[in-house]
Amino acid sequence: MRETNQTQVTEFFLLGLSDNPHTQHLLFVLFLVVYLVTVLGNLLLMSLVQVDSLLHILMYFFLCNLSLADLCFSTNIVPQALVHLLSRKKVISFTRCAAQLLLFFIFGSAQCALLAVMSYDRYVAICNPLHYPSIMTWRMCGQLAAGSWTSGILVSGVDTTFTFRLPYRGSNRVAHFFCEAPALLILASTNTRISEMVIFLMGVVILLIPVSLILVSYDHIVVTVVRMKSDEGRHKAFSTCGSHLMLVILFYGSAIVTYMTPKFSKEQEKLVSVFYTIVTSMLNPLIYSLRNKDVKGALRKVATRNLPCRLGVFHGQ
Repeated sequence: MRETNQTQVTEFFLLGLSDNPHTQHLLFVLFLVVYLVTVLGNLLLMSLVQVDSLLHILMYFFLCNLSLADLCFSTNIVPQALVHLLSRKKVISFTRCAAQLLLFFIFGSAQCALLAVMSYDRYVAICNPLHYPSIMTWRMCGQLAAGSWTSGILVSGVDTTFTFRLPYRGSNRVAHFFCEAPALLILASTNTRISEMVIFLMGVVILLIPVSLILVSYDHIVVTVVRMKSDEGRHKAFSTCGSHLMLVILFYGSAIVTYMTPKFSKEQEKLVSVFYTIVTSMLNPLIYSLRNKDVKGALRKVATRNLPCRLGVFHGQ
């Protein structure tokens, strides 16, 4: 856009997913259910890992980090979206918008890195089981988790800086349901080419490189699984890998479409962003953890341990 002499924008008006009241009410119910499942699923997983000593292994250490990132990622976006779906004035201040974008990139980028780290962990466990204890030590895993969060902070700092260093004058109507960089850059009152290029390069670092590592890891895993003599082991491994890859494709695919491909219509971009901002945070604990027999066993133990106590309370009354 060209430079204008209008005053600096102090707040943004979020247009949301729809301006139809009936559709907004339906979306409110849908988003509320998804958010509650997200919160309960991720909190349940983190709690089970804490209380059950059998889950004190490296795989669940990474899953706890992913659950924390999922929970924070979703909480940064969904509660505000729920409020806006029921209100006429869908306004967010300039400062809150910048904070939301900063947190969005931190937790989203951490998710990307953690998913890549988890695929490497599974690759070592399945393809090099004898060397797994010497390669994936607790110190190494701590460094990998710390590196994932650090990469999220660095990418977020760069992307947020190059988004909000631009002047925003004139229109403040954001064609989105939260503050996302592509939707904001459209409103900038100056040339956005450098900012778009920087965000694209950060996308290569935090999207294309991790998803490439994941695909290479799963390629080696599949080759190893095919060579297994046990039909039951092959079926179980393929079932697990298939569900993991489906989630990876959903998360990375929708994010890559938004940040690294020619732009679609505004409506299509908003719908695509729903998948990686809301849906995958709900699916991660369900697919990666709660389908796992160890987690199911821990859940049963907690339930059977607490049920007699509750029955005793009722009998006492």
